[in-house]
Amino acid sequence: MSNAHSLILYVRKSTDVEDKQVLSIDAQLNELRDFATREGLRVIAELIEKQSAKTPGRPVFNAMLERMEAGEADGILAWHPDRLARNSVDGGRIIYLLDTGKIKALKFPTFRFEADPQGKFMLNIMFGQSKYYVDSLSENTKRGLREKVRRGEYPGPAPIGYLNDYRTKQIVVDPERGPVMRQAFERYATGEVTFDDMREFFGARGIRTSNGKLLARSHMSKIFANPFYYGHFHYAGEVHEGKHAPLITKETFDKVQAIINRRWRWSPGEKKREPKAFMGLLRCGECGYGISAEIQKGHTYYRCSKKNKLKRCSQPYIREEALNDEITVLLKPFALRADWAEEMLTRVNEEKKQVAQSAMQLAAQKRAEVDKINARLQRLLDSFLDELIDRETFTAEKAKLMSQKKTLEEQKARLTAGRADWLEPFKKWILTAKNAGEIAVSGSLQEKRVLALEVFGSNLVLDRKKARGSCLKPWSLLLNSSSSSEMVGAEGFEPPTYSV
Repeated sequence: MSNAHSLILYVRKSTDVEDKQVLSIDAQLNELRDFATREGLRVIAELIEKQSAKTPGRPVFNAMLERMEAGEADGILAWHPDRLARNSVDGGRIIYLLDTGKIKALKFPTFRFEADPQGKFMLNIMFGQSKYYVDSLSENTKRGLREKVRRGEYPGPAPIGYLNDYRTKQIVVDPERGPVMRQAFERYATGEVTFDDMREFFGARGIRTSNGKLLARSHMSKIFANPFYYGHFHYAGEVHEGKHAPLITKETFDKVQAIINRRWRWSPGEKKREPKAFMGLLRCGECGYGISAEIQKGHTYYRCSKKNKLKRCSQPYIREEALNDEITVLLKPFALRADWAEEMLTRVNEEKKQVAQSAMQLAAQKRAEVDKINARLQRLLDSFLDELIDRETFTAEKAKLMSQKKTLEEQKARLTAGRADWLEPFKKWILTAKNAGEIAVSGSLQEKRVLALEVFGSNLVLDRKKARGSCLKPWSLLLNSSSSSEMVGAEGFEPPTYSV
């Protein structure tokens, strides 16, 4: 008699794609209860599982088989064999328990099973068919994702600053958060802020965790290392060119990476520090080591770090106020006369008009270099497909070439737009030199630090409480000029040397 068996009613449905067309949990329960009543089956327990069966390890399923092995029940009632197994391990366990007599009955409203050799053979086929369905679905899904990647479409959730447009199936710039992310990269690229500053920056603009807290420092690392923001994306261990609109340039991204790498080398983490404007600006004139700073009784003192273990340094402390006076004296001679500045700016603007043709020629060269990289990428892919190189070598070389290609494309775009990049630093220098006198006399300590780095670089020395240093070009030209000098020069500037 069919009701002689003690059955466990088992229902399962996951949120995965393979179970999309399967009856809901409640629908399965209702159908199985009606079936048990009609067939006179004795059900001793009902088990519900909400997990995919494509891999082994379902806790409810495993517990059910343990009860079978313990003799608590000797049969299973389920909607279909694919509710029990979609993988070879779980299917094999059920067949084995049938062979050993631990399971004596399997009941399905949609499939007739008898515990004989023919029935086991058909059950094996059903389990194999279920596994084939999952494998085919997985391969079709992967194939679709690969095709999407080839089209330059990122197959995943959009990062902060972008939105998944479910109508067009594209990733678009978030009109609210997109500008914030652009500002964040540009702000960090200045080198004047830390991860903690950026956490506050994001928090003040509503970009927080789901529970309202500031983003973690680890989240900062992921954001600023994500190539998605300049137009590339990572997928399956490779870098791919995206068709989404970039928020920043590759140049800005590279600046951010350089700052992060530099800070990682000198510190395990950025910590909040008391401002010490001149720390790291000067070297000791006696032993050559850096000048450090410390705060004592409300005053900031600068001194040699005295890291030389072989030589005892005798240099004294100097208070920040006194060092400020020394820096002021050094910076005063580097002020550019206002009339000179205006004349030079006029010539810069005229020169911009004359370099357009040269810029277009260089843009053509960059385009040719991009074509060469495209050819190298194709040869690299051919070598990988022909199994001449392994995947690790392929992905590493591809990432390197993609980065070079993006840099060249940005350079070409700047040149095509007619930008005389070689003139921009010079124009910036003119404006800085024009304001140098005012900064030297009444600027903040931070402004003086920035100007001192522009003028002297790393050439400033502190010796017996006196600051000295050799200036960089073209600041030396100002050092040799006087207020009564006249500016005499050719009609134009020297021929440009492009460095992009």
